[in-house]
Amino acid sequence: MKKRRCFEEEDADPSSLVSNLFDVAMVFALALMVALVSKFNMTEVFSKEDYTIVKNPGKDNMEILMKKGEKIEKYTPGNDSASAQDGEKGRRIGVAYQLENGEIIYIPED
Repeated sequence: MKKRRCFEEEDADPSSLVSNLFDVAMVFALALMVALVSKFNMTEVFSKEDYTIVKNPGKDNMEILMKKGEKIEKYTPGNDSASAQDGEKGRRIGVAYQLENGEIIYIPED
């Protein structure tokens, strides 16, 4: 009578280790993307609504990102009105203030 082993070892497939590491890396990358999107409050990027985002408002490197439907436009204000490689350029022509009651006042610059 032959004794059976309770814990028989199966033949190890070296490629299964690589595929398992790939699966772990994909789950980690997905979790990292979700964490970054929620950390920087960028959930509106994935919504179907139109939006406008102003990065670095009032500074020299200010950018305006506008989503209209499926199209996303990038606008970079500058000193010249020439078209740039990454978007249109413009110049600052004034300042807008929002009062406590919600009214917006525009003050043009000379």
